[in-house]
Amino acid sequence: MTDWFLELGPVWQAVLAGAFTWVTTIIAAASVFLTRSISRTLLDMMLGFAAGVMIAVAVFSLLVPAIELSDDSGFPAWVVAAGGVLIGAGFLRVIDGVLPHLAPSRPPEEAEGPATTWRRATLLVSAITIHNIPEGLAIGIAFGAAAAHGAEGALAAAVVLTIGISLQNMPEALAVAMPLRRDGFSRLKSFWYGQLPASVEPPAALIGAAAVVFIEPILPFALAFAAGAMLYVVIEELIPESQRAGDTDRVTLATIVGFVVMMSLDVALG
Repeated sequence: MTDWFLELGPVWQAVLAGAFTWVTTIIAAASVFLTRSISRTLLDMMLGFAAGVMIAVAVFSLLVPAIELSDDSGFPAWVVAAGGVLIGAGFLRVIDGVLPHLAPSRPPEEAEGPATTWRRATLLVSAITIHNIPEGLAIGIAFGAAAAHGAEGALAAAVVLTIGISLQNMPEALAVAMPLRRDGFSRLKSFWYGQLPASVEPPAALIGAAAVVFIEPILPFALAFAAGAMLYVVIEELIPESQRAGDTDRVTLATIVGFVVMMSLDVALG
């Protein structure tokens, strides 16, 4: 890891990491300049892979550290883990209920949340933005945790988490940009909407890191909260969307591969 990055404070490290995940999303969305569509099977397998990555991130990068750090919280480890996960999942459920959004493969009449006159593009962006807010928070919390404990391994784990979220963002960008391109949107507009949801990750990372740095006792709860939010996204959105077309065997295998890849990265480097 380069010296200049190590010398930055955790807040700036988190912001740069959030910016990195945004850049990878921009690169993925830019594929609309090269092709008008992508195989549904390939996209579903990529979404399945992303789901596996996020499950591993939630468990190994967030929930396990939350349990390990819970000794200083004054609460039993299971209370910290279970409470944080439930609150994180509940937080996403509330956002789901108040913000109109639409899964990429569904028609506008199947939009979730309150009734709205929003166009399909806005609903798609809204759906992926819901995913990206907790991901940005998780990045910030991870870098805040690394600073709080001064361990190089914790910093490496935060970097691995950032890589995992970047891998997950790429198929989500395609899942927005490609359907819009097929619907007749211009390449530029399809690209714009494809990358837009990830723009929330740098500010969300900043908020997560700042919260942990200034209120260190919340760290175990914050890690478990981020894990719960990610698990909600995977179970409520990514897995159903990836298997909607019925190619369950290959998508399930891709999910397992994603989990194994991210678990291996986390254990080997974190």
